Formats: sequence, structure tokens, C-alpha cells
Amino acid sequence: MSDWIPDITRLQEREDAEWLRVEREYCGRLLAYALRRTGDHQAAEDVVQETLLGAVRGIDDFDRRYTFEQYLFGICRNRTIDQMRRRKARTIQVSEDDEGFGGLESFAVGGETPSAIVRGRELGERARELLGTILHDWVEETWEQGEFLRLSVIEALFHGGWRNRDTWERFELRDETAVAGIKFRALKRLRQLAAVRESGSDLLALLARAEEGDHRLLDMDVQRVWSERRISCPARHWLARLAAGKLPEGPASFLRFHLEDMKCPWCTANYDDLTNPERERELMDLLRKVQESTDSVLQRRRSMESTEDE
Repeated sequence: MSDWIPDITRLQEREDAEWLRVEREYCGRLLAYALRRTGDHQAAEDVVQETLLGAVRGIDDFDRRYTFEQYLFGICRNRTIDQMRRRKARTIQVSEDDEGFGGLESFAVGGETPSAIVRGRELGERARELLGTILHDWVEETWEQGEFLRLSVIEALFHGGWRNRDTWERFELRDETAVAGIKFRALKRLRQLAAVRESGSDLLALLARAEEGDHRLLDMDVQRVWSERRISCPARHWLARLAAGKLPEGPASFLRFHLEDMKCPWCTANYDDLTNPERERELMDLLRKVQESTDSVLQRRRSMESTEDE
């Protein structure tokens, strides 16, 4: 079983059929995401419409380093914040779980010279890209090995920022030393993966020092990279199997941790959508509205492009 992935080229060519399927596939999970944050069904529907219109307008600039779902949820997050501002919410609380699609920030800290700050930004750009790649490689490798406890522990440490003691107690490990051992072995493997990808990089040096207990790797904002790249988010069909009670305990325990302890907003939205008994009824009117608005934008875009070609 695999998740459907839209053809970006067809979307950029304004093909109605491809955009129609996008609407049918993604409306439910986008609605679930917006509804959890606005608490208002009409406001959530407005967010979904604005999200898909934004997706149509911005598809020419799609960054293929990310998935289409990441692209949509990034727009949805921003439109949700806009919606809350329009409602003149007294405070807008964006949780750490929701910060996966902001701009990349500098790793520079106070007290550095201007030249050091510039170098820090360059290091950050290069290192983040490689870090995201090797973290993803490590998660895939660990999943295939069936090491779901190890995966949960590392997600707690790297993504959740948990202390060793909290992690040890949550997973009922022997003691904090057991947590430290799992972390050490993960860092060692990440360094090996980094060496394969790019020998002599600055990240390799940081990983080597991290193995020795140097915490400066955290200055690279591993949490941010983990969230931004959705490093440990499973494919939707895994969540569907969890909802149906058809997963073995290993992956099921990790997914429960990912949803309940890490509170991943993207996977929670998918899970809410999959387990919503009223899904078809709720989406019927919304899909009609979305299709009408996106059809109008697509027609205008095609008309403009046709005029430019003449």
C-alpha cells in the first residue's frame, strides 16, 4: 500500500483532473488541522479554501525538496494564523509542533563578531540540508530494522527536547545510562551516514564532538530541522492501519507516541480525518465550494498564459 502523490508537473500545467484529485485527497486532513486550531467549523472551511487557492497560485514556485503535503500544510498553517488574526484573537499561540514551515533562522548567538555571524549562517544552510537528509536516512533504516523503541527514544530527545531522565521513565528503561547509550549509538550512525553523503563537511566535525558529549549540535536546531522536514512522520497508510487496529505492536507503539506524546500536528490531522465518522457528509459541501473557487482561478491562469503566448 502506498500514498497517492500528485504529479507536480501536471499541477503546474493547470490540469483540472489532477487538481480535482488533490482536493478530494487533501481536503479532509486540512479541515481537521484547521478545526483543531480555530475551534470553528466555518472558519476551518474558509482556511481550507484559502489554502487550496494559495496552492494553485503558488505551485509554479514549488520547492521539490519538500513533499506536496508539506507544501499544503505550510500554507494551511499560515492561513490558520491569518484567520485567527482576522477574528482579532487576543493572543495567537503557535505551539512548537507547528513551527515546521517557518523561514530558516541563523545559528549565530549573541556576542559574535559580524564575520562569525556570516560564517554561522553559511554553516547553518549547508549543515541543515545534510542534517535533514541523514536524519531521514536514519529513521528509515531504524524503521526497517523494527527498532521502534530506539526510534521513539531518539524522537523524544532530538525532536521533543526531553531530558534523559524523563525519557528513561517514559519508556521504562533501566536508567539514564541506557538512554545515553541509545543516543551515543544514534549519533555515531548519523556521523557514518554523513560521511557517506559528504566527506569533510562541517557537520561531520559537529557530530564527532556530539558523540563525545559536546552539545553544540543542538545549536544547529535539530528540533527545527526534524519538524520542518517531518523526519519521523509516517505515510498516511500507516495511520490508516493504526486506526483500523491492524498494526503490529512495534509500529503501533511508535505511532501512539508520535501522536499522543509528540503531538505531531500533521499526523494528528491525518488521523482525525481517517477516524472521522462524519467525514463524507462534512466534506460534500466543502468540496463543491473548493472546486468552484479553484476552477475559477485555474481558468484565469490558463487564459492569462494563453494571452501571453499569442
